[in-house]
Amino acid sequence: SSRVSSRVLWTLAVTQLPKEEKKPTPCTIRTRKFITNRLLARRQFVVEVIHPTAGGVSKTELREKLAKLYKVADPKTIVLFGFKTAYGGGRSTGFGLIYDTLEAMKKFEPVFRLRRAGLKPNREGSRKQLKERKNRAKKARGIKKAKILKGAGEKK
Repeated sequence: SSRVSSRVLWTLAVTQLPKEEKKPTPCTIRTRKFITNRLLARRQFVVEVIHPTAGGVSKTELREKLAKLYKVADPKTIVLFGFKTAYGGGRSTGFGLIYDTLEAMKKFEPVFRLRRAGLKPNREGSRKQLKERKNRAKKARGIKKAKILKGAGEKK
């Protein structure tokens, strides 16, 4: 019975530990194939991240480090995507874009990436609701159809 009580004490001690603050992951960032694209008002490059101690590095952390590295005023203008971790871990490769301004980013970036970055609101309602509304509208004509389509945003 003494062994059981010691296990219980140990689990209590472990669960009551204070939560650690997120420390930055030690990693090395290299950029390759760096191109300045004047037509799209951005700089584009391949990002190589070497992280031997961690499983992966968060994109927000990478964004902050790249902002320091390239002296970017607003880290929101940096877009990172397409990261693949090499077999065995320790190394990831992805793609990065640094836009000159937020306006240029909103103009040229695809909508799904703008949603990811929090610059565009997410869609309201589910896919099923949209399809059901479309099918109801197909059955109605004239004013009734307009009412169905208009009343989509309003919920009782």
